[in-house]
Amino acid sequence: MRTMRALWMVFGLLAALAGPAAAGEVEVVAAEAAAEGRGRFAFTVTLRHADEGWEHYADRWDVVSPGGETVYDERVLWHPHVTEQPFTRSLGGVAVPEGVAEVRVRGHDKVHGFGGNEVRVRLPGR
Repeated sequence: MRTMRALWMVFGLLAALAGPAAAGEVEVVAAEAAAEGRGRFAFTVTLRHADEGWEHYADRWDVVSPGGETVYDERVLWHPHVTEQPFTRSLGGVAVPEGVAEVRVRGHDKVHGFGGNEVRVRLPGR
């Protein structure tokens, strides 16, 4: 019985230590692009993340090249969205080089960095 109690205490301690990471990674739920002209696009992106407060929240999303090696632009999120899930934000004026027909949108949070579901977006007119 004492062994079981000790195991539960260890399990509880580990769970408490894991608390800040309990929100998991950012999931990009949806993303779309609209052409603005002259090689620029506006993006509307919906994210889901179990924001827990200022220490652990989805703090940005990026528009990147298909292989992920080039960041075309980023949308910084300046505060947690604890009671607003999922949430949608936009970013205009994103310059994407000619010849690139598709980009990836990835999410980032303050604890895990990049991770979770990414979305590929076809660029209209390309």
